[in-house]
Amino acid sequence: MELLIKAKDIYMEYMGRTVLDIDDLALYSYDRIGLVGANGAGKSTLLKVLLGERPIAQGKIVRKGNFTYIPQMDEVAIQQVQDYALMGKLGIDSLKGEYRSGGEETRLKIAQALSGEVHGIFADEPTCHLDRDGIDFLINQLKYYSGALFIISHDRYFLDHVVDKIWELKEGKITEYWGGYSEYLAQKEEERQNRAVQYKQFTAERDRLEKAITEKKSQARNIVQKAKGTSRKNSSESGGRLGHQKTMGSKQKKLHHAAKNMEHRIESLGDVKPPEAIRSVQFRQSKSLELHNPFPITGKDICKQFRDKVIFDKASFEFPLGAKIAVTGANGTGKTTLFKMILDRADGISISPKAEIGYFAQNGYKFDHNQAVMEFMVENCDYQMSEIRAVLASMGFSPPDVHKELAVLSGGEIIKLQLAKMLLGRYNILLMDEPSNFLDLPAMEALENLIKNYAGTIIFISHDVRLLENAADIVYEIKDEKIIQKA
Repeated sequence: MELLIKAKDIYMEYMGRTVLDIDDLALYSYDRIGLVGANGAGKSTLLKVLLGERPIAQGKIVRKGNFTYIPQMDEVAIQQVQDYALMGKLGIDSLKGEYRSGGEETRLKIAQALSGEVHGIFADEPTCHLDRDGIDFLINQLKYYSGALFIISHDRYFLDHVVDKIWELKEGKITEYWGGYSEYLAQKEEERQNRAVQYKQFTAERDRLEKAITEKKSQARNIVQKAKGTSRKNSSESGGRLGHQKTMGSKQKKLHHAAKNMEHRIESLGDVKPPEAIRSVQFRQSKSLELHNPFPITGKDICKQFRDKVIFDKASFEFPLGAKIAVTGANGTGKTTLFKMILDRADGISISPKAEIGYFAQNGYKFDHNQAVMEFMVENCDYQMSEIRAVLASMGFSPPDVHKELAVLSGGEIIKLQLAKMLLGRYNILLMDEPSNFLDLPAMEALENLIKNYAGTIIFISHDVRLLENAADIVYEIKDEKIIQKA
């Protein structure tokens, strides 16, 4: 067991907000760690701090190994890769050429990392833009990689197969969980249930004590009233009356003392917070948007070609009403092209006349950066404020967040907002192109539930295995210039 990185008393702030506040952290040669947390929690910052690529104002880091870094796609600098066999397996034909797809860029930087002789690999969302074959190949490469792994990822399937420890970054602190992402989820749910039991016990004991305090104080008041209402008797009885008053006063003091003790016991219980509520969002749809065509989008013998490359050759499909339909296929097979053909009503594609189509394309939404979040959401929306807030809350937006201007939101938050806006829009069919890219894991799980509960038809492109398993009713694969429904 070799210690590769030791960090102590790491503290960082950004715009007055604590990003990292870590007392002690260690990375060993055997570690295979998945770093998870909400968008903006500081995951990429922590990764760069540990690598020494970002300076820290406070703390100490000792590095005893060499590491390679797979950054997010927009950060990558293309360098020469010597392992041409590895390049071939990753589907990289050439390093030359000015234009590469997102998948090709990602495959290239992975090849660069795996061809190096290092003690560990740090990776920031390495599966983004990879197709299913690329993700499976990367999993198999990393499974047998002998060095340390420290990976930020939103791909739950990938984390389950590659890491054996999860670090959760929340409010600047790291909490460690053993196992892959599924085990982490199970442990989080157990924690939530334990908190629910503790909170129930706390509230029951607090309520019992508060009720007992009220009763003791009431009894003390009754003693005072009884003492005042005692009939004055003749002077010969004054001695007995005095003794009776002393007894009454003693009882009153005991009751007040008991009530005070109970108040101290309530204070000693502390402040136990309730577990986070599991929110459910119910979508409704205007009668004017109802579709009655059992197959609102169909394609018959569609053809598409770019220069010498044939994308579709007499391909046909039928997308059923109300279904949640996933479209998969290798990079470059024509998934996004199919969506654009649907939007353009290309030859061979039939769409119901009453169809109102919403389209999610990353970075494709135009908005005023000076708008506030809620102002942006209510535009052209039939839902009530409470329903809009419920959807935003499910996607990880806190009550103060809804008052922020769009200009201060992170890229991941903008994507979440665009998805929420579209889900609440005046549409009955949604086309979603890789909606899960760059979402944090809680938002990924929320997106699954929102897709399942949506009242209309959703057609989405994704390579995320868990999203396909949990949200898709039907899966179509684009392969060999055809659009094939999978069994």
